[in-house]
Amino acid sequence: MIELKNEKIAIPVVLFAGLLWSFGPLVVRYMDEPGAAPWQYIFARGLTIFVVLNLYLFFEEGKNFVKNYLKIGISGLIGGCGLGIAMITFIYSITNTSAAITLLCLAAMPFFTALLGFLFLKEKISLNVWLAIIIATIGLVIIAFGNTEKSSLIGLIFGMASSIGFSIFSVTLRWRKETPKFTTVAVAGLFCVIVALTFIAVGELTILSTSYNGALFSLHGVIVCMGLILYSIGSKAIPAAELTLLSLTEVIGGIFWVWLPIFGINEVPTPNTIIGGFFLFMSIIYYSLTIKSNRRFIALN
Repeated sequence: MIELKNEKIAIPVVLFAGLLWSFGPLVVRYMDEPGAAPWQYIFARGLTIFVVLNLYLFFEEGKNFVKNYLKIGISGLIGGCGLGIAMITFIYSITNTSAAITLLCLAAMPFFTALLGFLFLKEKISLNVWLAIIIATIGLVIIAFGNTEKSSLIGLIFGMASSIGFSIFSVTLRWRKETPKFTTVAVAGLFCVIVALTFIAVGELTILSTSYNGALFSLHGVIVCMGLILYSIGSKAIPAAELTLLSLTEVIGGIFWVWLPIFGINEVPTPNTIIGGFFLFMSIIYYSLTIKSNRRFIALN
């Protein structure tokens, strides 16, 4: 695997990974009624992630990559299922509310991760991090009060569920650091495929959507995989504090693309979303500054 030890080169690589991920909501918005075919979306995206990551691992490690599946253990299975749930709830969130709300919920992931680490791994939470969590909670409450319509509130709840799912994945990586990370993500893709096929069979639905939608479903999966690969290459040279700030690229970019009139979506965030988002951004910046001295690295490998 390519490794970047120079932080000045690694930072643009990670920023580009976040930029790639930020186009995900725009791709979803271009789909024809994605909310009417959520399981087809989950199936196609999950299958793409599973296939692309296994191909990547094959080119990196040869046939031995299969042995990684024997090493994932219970932590990898829990992490894969958590990430799979995050992927499933993402589509239900973004099709029921604005992209801004979904992305801002995902931006709160560091705080859910800190709380889960505190509960299950007995990791200590400093006073500064508790303060950042409180500020982030205020932001989420403001967003919730501005989205009282039933569908929008459902989207907010699913967005929170998606963020918690990603946090479960992050905590399992800390639980057993030797767990193969990319293989765990591949398991998440397989989990999505199995769950989607189950619901498709029970509901007697067609496996595939239109060719247009299918292409966009797969494109979103490729975007996720390419971002992960670039993130893994660059993140090994960047401490956790900087990575937390760099992760805002995905959130800011995602909100900007669906608002930018040239793309034809023109999705303008509500005042409550803007105010709540401001609190969230301030909490993340404060959180990053308080752990600035922590040179802990959280790379995927």
